[in-house]
Amino acid sequence: MRTFQKSSKLFNVAYDVRGPALDEATRMENEGIEILKLNIGNPGPFGFNAPQEVIDSVSDNLRKAQGYSDSRGVYETRVAIADYHLKMGIEGVTPDDIYTGNGVSELIQICMQGLLDDGDEILIPAPDYPLWTAMATLAGGTVRHYLCDEKANWQPDLADLRSKINDKTKAIVVINPNNPTGVVYSQEILQEIVSLAREHQLIIFADEIYDRLVMDDVKFTSIASLAPDLFCITLNGLSKSHLIAGFRIGWMCLSGPKVAVRSYVEGLNMLSSMRLCSNVQAQYTVPAALASSEKTKAMMSPGGRVYEQREAVCKALDKIEGLSYVRPQAAFYVFPKLDVERFGITSDERFVFDFLREEQVLLVRGGGFHWPNPDHFRIVFLPEIDVLEEAVGRLGRFLQNYRQDHTDQHFVYKHQ
Repeated sequence: MRTFQKSSKLFNVAYDVRGPALDEATRMENEGIEILKLNIGNPGPFGFNAPQEVIDSVSDNLRKAQGYSDSRGVYETRVAIADYHLKMGIEGVTPDDIYTGNGVSELIQICMQGLLDDGDEILIPAPDYPLWTAMATLAGGTVRHYLCDEKANWQPDLADLRSKINDKTKAIVVINPNNPTGVVYSQEILQEIVSLAREHQLIIFADEIYDRLVMDDVKFTSIASLAPDLFCITLNGLSKSHLIAGFRIGWMCLSGPKVAVRSYVEGLNMLSSMRLCSNVQAQYTVPAALASSEKTKAMMSPGGRVYEQREAVCKALDKIEGLSYVRPQAAFYVFPKLDVERFGITSDERFVFDFLREEQVLLVRGGGFHWPNPDHFRIVFLPEIDVLEEAVGRLGRFLQNYRQDHTDQHFVYKHQ
């Protein structure tokens, strides 16, 4: 019988947020076991609803959304996005610099496909949002992960970043506010990254999807605002801030001088045209959403749901011996660290599966975000407080007597 294998391009690609642990959780659910899912930043299933004006914008414009738009997007939508980035301090942005996408995920793919040839290198943080590494790898590029320093509030390690730049390096990816750590990078660190990009003539890709989801009056700075002389692509969208992940609406903003990247921009135009356009109905939500930030601010402020859930999960984690974490300042995530010696940890994948099977709670292992050590995992704190307290309580109970058996150091998940 003729058999078909997956493409070899996928051999070094992983996406653990929806990976083997979720497959195991689904298998358990099919057997009637209830699973607490703390693995994905999807607000809808946890009872979050979009602002009414955003929903109304879809129905009000439905007739206008029946045909394809310009491949970059509806003009009035691109005007609203350009104005947003100008207010963020990014100089010279026009509607022609804006490309809408079916979520930021599609635009990451377009950016990587348009730029990278076999052997080209790109710098991506560790920990990262794994889609960046996956898409760069699929495009034929070689990813060099620069470390972020947990002891320095998860800020990028500039010495490590510098050491990984060479003549094959084309770009630096900056994920700020960061997923999975939930921290916001300081302006001083961003300025240093800009200086490195300037010195080595690198493109900057800025993933800023959580820029409106900041807590504790922490200042967010868009890195492109610090680099008017460099070509930058800033990516953003409404999935998280306006709670419409299912609408699939994101965008990218091109800024800085374009003479040296003229051919690359031609490639972006070609790839954008090949997929015709992004979801037109969703595009019409953007002007209303960007003009309406009250609900977003409210949920990230004291008394707001996300803020209070952050507080609850941190208080619950504080009670667990052998666990530490950096307090998140933004987004929906915390990235705790396990005491490796205390628990005998040799595999973070095994830890996640052991916890899932024992306590029916689904997490994502740190290695899924290309963190090099088997000592971290990510918790999503979107569920209600009582669910979070129950889940973290189960974690504390599980860890009281947990220790990995060193005779089974080569644990590999196999679908059952």
